Amino acid sequence: MRSETDVVVIGAGQAGLSAAYFLRRAGLEFVVLDQNPGPGGAWRHRWPSLRLDKVHKFHDLPGMAFAEQDEHRMASEVVAEYFDRYERTFDLPVRRPVEVRAVRDEGERLLVESAGDSWAARAVINATGTWTRPFWPHYPGQETFTGRQLHTADYRSAEEFRGQHVLVVGGGTSAVQLLIEIADFAGGTTWVTRRPPVFKDVEFGPELGREAVAKVERRVRAGLPPASVVSVTGLMRTPQVRDAEARGILDRKPMFDHITPTGVVWPDGSEQRVDVILWATGFRAALDHLAPLHLREPGGGIRMEGTRVAAEPRLHLVGYGPSASTIGANRAGRAAVREIRQLLAGVEVAAA
Repeated sequence: MRSETDVVVIGAGQAGLSAAYFLRRAGLEFVVLDQNPGPGGAWRHRWPSLRLDKVHKFHDLPGMAFAEQDEHRMASEVVAEYFDRYERTFDLPVRRPVEVRAVRDEGERLLVESAGDSWAARAVINATGTWTRPFWPHYPGQETFTGRQLHTADYRSAEEFRGQHVLVVGGGTSAVQLLIEIADFAGGTTWVTRRPPVFKDVEFGPELGREAVAKVERRVRAGLPPASVVSVTGLMRTPQVRDAEARGILDRKPMFDHITPTGVVWPDGSEQRVDVILWATGFRAALDHLAPLHLREPGGGIRMEGTRVAAEPRLHLVGYGPSASTIGANRAGRAAVREIRQLLAGVEVAAA
């Protein structure tokens, strides 16, 4: 079935719900399409051992406080409950599960297509995040490994690795968190990264946040893919990290040369036997459904002006690039709706 509306929001995570809130306040007709079976966005898929006290600061959605919570509860449950309350409180028109297959230019409107239905919209806000696009790098011999390989997205519990030797690949915050967690159960751990990790002894405050956002924004304005979070923020030396350093858990090694059926081979030819390879190698923006619009620049990214796609002013990406954080997503939702209101009213939108 085909429907017409002012705006389609794709994704009901932090960025999508923020955009929906401001669309509701603006009085625009809209629908939110979410591929998950229930509220929570990517948070509903976080591993069970990720408690609230291990999560970076979670910022309130606009108009409703997150409120005090038991920090020992699973983040996946608490955030999903909060998102559910939010959707009901503001009567947000979320339809799920709806997987968007493609967004096409239909002339005066953008056509958003799922397997069974389509929506012709005057503007689209894309808020699909990254969780559904785990990045698996390829190394020689990877397909010959007879042990277990999994990505951060597949991780559930450190107890699964009891007595096994686990190789953790990746230099981000998730890699460090999971390595520390697994070390208490595994028979041994090895940590490898492409570049030496940079730990900072300063608190990640507003100034560092603004600096990180500015670096990512420069990249997306130039049509380059957003940089990884850790490449612009570094790793924070928390008390948990200091303890792990003292215990020798964070003894980082440079990348191996290739993978064998039973382990990895280092550049000097020596072999390390491992039972499990955990690829904590991050995620990429889930934007395949936008391919029919041909937005990719020669640099591999999508050139942006604020939240607006430079080549398609009817399309905004929130939770992408500099707005890929809980507080950034809120600001991006407000900015996207402000520009869409101007667009639909026939007012020329100034460059961001």
